Amino acid sequence: MDIQERKDLRGANLEGAYLIEANFQGANLQGANLKWTYLIGANFQESNLEGANLEGANLEGANLEGANLERADLKGSNLQGSNLYKAKNVSFDQLSKVKTLYDAKLDEELFTPLKEKYPALFEKDD
Repeated sequence: MDIQERKDLRGANLEGAYLIEANFQGANLQGANLKWTYLIGANFQESNLEGANLEGANLEGANLEGANLERADLKGSNLQGSNLYKAKNVSFDQLSKVKTLYDAKLDEELFTPLKEKYPALFEKDD
C-alpha cells in the first residue's frame, strides 16, 4: 500500500488494520489511531506521528527514521528490528513501555540507558 497520494491522514482511524509494508513516508499521521495495527515493514521515514496511538501495534522491521514521535503512545508495541535512528521527540519513557526493542536500531543516547535499565526489552522473545 502506498500512501504517497494521500499524505494527510491526521486523526485517521486505522485501528486493527493490516498495513504490512505500507509506505507512509512523509505522511502526516498526527493524532491517528493505529492501535493494534499490523505495520510490519512499514515505512514511516520523516512522517509525523505526533500524538498518534500506536498502542499494541506491530511495527516489526518498520522504518521510523526521522519520524516525529512526540507524545505518541507506544505502550505494548512491537519494535523488533525497527529503525529508530534520528527519530524526533521520542523519549526514554515512551520506549520503556514497548513490548520489545530486540534488534531495533536506536540512537546511542537512548540505547545505552534503556539497555541498562530495561535489559529484557532487548532480549529475543521466545
